[in-house]
Amino acid sequence: MAAAGPSGPVMSREEVDRALARLSSEYEAIESSLLALQDHAGRRLLEGAELTGETKERWATAEPAIPLLWAHFDAYGTALDTARELRGRRRWPSPGDLAELTDLLRGSGVTVSGGALPDLARPLTGPARLSEQISLEQLVERMNGWYQQVIEVVSASDAVWSALPARIDLLSAEAQRVRSLARSVGVTPGEHPAGDDLERLLTDLAALRAEVVADPLAFWLPPRGRPANGRPDTSRYERAERELEDIRREVEAVLHVRDDAEDRLLRLRDVLSRADRTLAEARAARGEVLAKIAASEVPAVNGPAAALREQLAAAAEHHRAARWHLLSPLLDDLEQRADEELDRARASLTAVTAPLAVRAELRGRLDAYKAKAARHRVAEDPLLVERYDQARRLLWSAPCDLRAAEHAVRRYQQAVTEVLVPGGQGGPADRGGETR
Repeated sequence: MAAAGPSGPVMSREEVDRALARLSSEYEAIESSLLALQDHAGRRLLEGAELTGETKERWATAEPAIPLLWAHFDAYGTALDTARELRGRRRWPSPGDLAELTDLLRGSGVTVSGGALPDLARPLTGPARLSEQISLEQLVERMNGWYQQVIEVVSASDAVWSALPARIDLLSAEAQRVRSLARSVGVTPGEHPAGDDLERLLTDLAALRAEVVADPLAFWLPPRGRPANGRPDTSRYERAERELEDIRREVEAVLHVRDDAEDRLLRLRDVLSRADRTLAEARAARGEVLAKIAASEVPAVNGPAAALREQLAAAAEHHRAARWHLLSPLLDDLEQRADEELDRARASLTAVTAPLAVRAELRGRLDAYKAKAARHRVAEDPLLVERYDQARRLLWSAPCDLRAAEHAVRRYQQAVTEVLVPGGQGGPADRGGETR
């Protein structure tokens, strides 16, 4: 049984060889990681950036770990080389060689110098000491902790810088394009709300980019407290993107007004002209109704809407002056009110001419029943002739008494129906010569 020393049982030759193989693999892995960290774009950016906030605090703590990592890596390599050299002296190491290898590989056989460490590294290593003795296992554990601390800051910062500044620049360029378009149609700050929103958005994007560059970790979302597996926080960027889309739609709406303004103004003039003609027709019809229809309640006809004419003139002036942002809401309101004005004029004409329509319907009904009587050869019936003449005089006289005329037409209609009784043609003799 192998003797026990300060580092525990003395390792066998096979155990020493296996430990050296494992430590050599770890050395290569650590070297690859440190070289990758040395060349990491995020580390170079952090070293050259004017940092603020959380990133400044965490980088101030993590950056001193980089020289410590290299110093401990060198110590690790020196210890490994010493162990390899000792193992390589003999094919079959002596018990003394095995004891020394056991102390080097398992015990506190690694000397780490602390005298040259910078002051910022003291929180990582504790109080200043000229040197300390630690094991290779402790050395690797310490290096892993420091490396994790550094790589979390470097990787998270690099991920944010890769995800956001370029996208913000593209969005800012698009916002500038929208601003040029907006100014061409008068959507400017102080003149249109969208112009104010656009200027504020450009200012916010510039501030957002500056914040991202100076403090990328403020835009990092670590899930469940694990920053290395987190993702960039793009919520502010996405909100700005939505705001720009809303502003673009507003500017495009004004552009459509510019392109369609001429046709819309022509349509407005046409609608208002038709409304005026319809109202004029209604006024003329009202005079005719009052003259031709007796005892009829005819509604008054309003004049043309002067306010609409004034607004139309203002819209035309905005069009001439290319004030599209002012023309846009005015046209929307004018189109709705002009259509309402035309509907009102048509309703007024219908209401005014209603008595004439009633008279025309009564005339048509009287003639229709006379034609029916003629087809049955009873039109010359004295009673029918009397009642027809009475109804006709009322309908063709001026002013016409619609109530009396309607009663007369109904009496003629009833008389025709009575003459044309089922079962025969009917006639004066059938009713004892009734003539009343």
